[in-house]
Amino acid sequence: MNTFEEKLDRYADLIVKKGVNVQKDQIVYILSSIESAPYTRKLVKKSYEAGAKQVFVEWSDEEVDRTKLLLAPDEAFTEFPSWIVAGRDEMIERGAAVITIVSQDPDMQNGVDSERIAAFQKVEGEAMNNLFTAFKTNKLSWTVVAAAGKGWAKKVFPGQENSLDLLWEAIFTSVRVDQEDPIQAWNDHLDNLNSKADYLTAKKYQYIHYKAPGTDLRIELSEKHKWSAAGVKDSTGKPFVANIPTEEVLTVPLKNGVNGTVSSTKPLAYGGVGAYGGNIIEDLTLTLEDGKIIHAVAKKGQEYLDHLINVDEGSRYLGEIGLVPHHSPISESNILFYSTLFDENASNHLAVGFGIPFCIEGGEEMSVEQLQEYGVNISQVHADFMIGSAEMDIDGELPDGTREPIFRNGNWAF
Repeated sequence: MNTFEEKLDRYADLIVKKGVNVQKDQIVYILSSIESAPYTRKLVKKSYEAGAKQVFVEWSDEEVDRTKLLLAPDEAFTEFPSWIVAGRDEMIERGAAVITIVSQDPDMQNGVDSERIAAFQKVEGEAMNNLFTAFKTNKLSWTVVAAAGKGWAKKVFPGQENSLDLLWEAIFTSVRVDQEDPIQAWNDHLDNLNSKADYLTAKKYQYIHYKAPGTDLRIELSEKHKWSAAGVKDSTGKPFVANIPTEEVLTVPLKNGVNGTVSSTKPLAYGGVGAYGGNIIEDLTLTLEDGKIIHAVAKKGQEYLDHLINVDEGSRYLGEIGLVPHHSPISESNILFYSTLFDENASNHLAVGFGIPFCIEGGEEMSVEQLQEYGVNISQVHADFMIGSAEMDIDGELPDGTREPIFRNGNWAF
């Protein structure tokens, strides 16, 4: 049996080789919390061993972020440092590989003024538009991964003295580093996801129908839609995996083609200052008409939900359809991670906000106007919320009206 250090080492190796696929003389940029330093150091070492020219780490601290939200003057949330934007732009120009490590305490921003959080998110979204566009179009190789943190571990495993150890083990299992050959395990896993995506793309369904308790939703798809997995290629043709773990096959809805009601089945940890904050929205129900959210309620976190759907015009529309079987490793662990990175990979989900360009034929090269022409939603935000369960059925409808099963009882029907 591998020791903790051996698993952590294998995890870093997986992210460098399969996640961002570091190349000789490439720049690597890592965004990490200070609590994740031991894991970050391994990523730095593995990156240099893979041939990286330089590795830069940008550190953050949740307590510092919270202090800013509580004590900084209002003006601090109306501007974003130009030198940070310039650095991100240079990162794009130089083709850096970007690794973002999430380790957020879901409760860290409890009691913080939601107006301040929303103001910062809006300013940051506008300032970082170039970087977010580079991610959305896969111009860079990038990946989002996790490291266990004490606050997060206590939330996931309350009352457990060894909660941090338990969370690390859950992460290791979810990313397959507990298997004999993690790289080969990921090759096999991505092949399976890609086969599902290829099948759905070839079908060219015009509509997708969701039926489950609290959900009756009909989604129209663009004539140029295609299905994809998280294993994609950057602008140079280099393969990478945009988030690890991943269990989903995804596409984009037609912006104005969504009608009905949909209810969440897991909490949504949304937003925050920095990459590691979050606010919990639970038991949300959305009603959509011609694509637009006309009614949105949540049993917990209503103020955060209200901010989310009012960031801009596009935040009242959907931008992603994610299909994940109920019989998948993260789902069957029965662990609620309070982290979208994991929870979206345990459940069918949808996303409020921007649509994914690479889910449209030729979308990576399209202008914003061209993407809109094919029904892709444009927004500053992108927030996945989980809707899947063992009671969910999904049908695909062909242009001639024929309906075929895609999911039955929460799992693939083909």
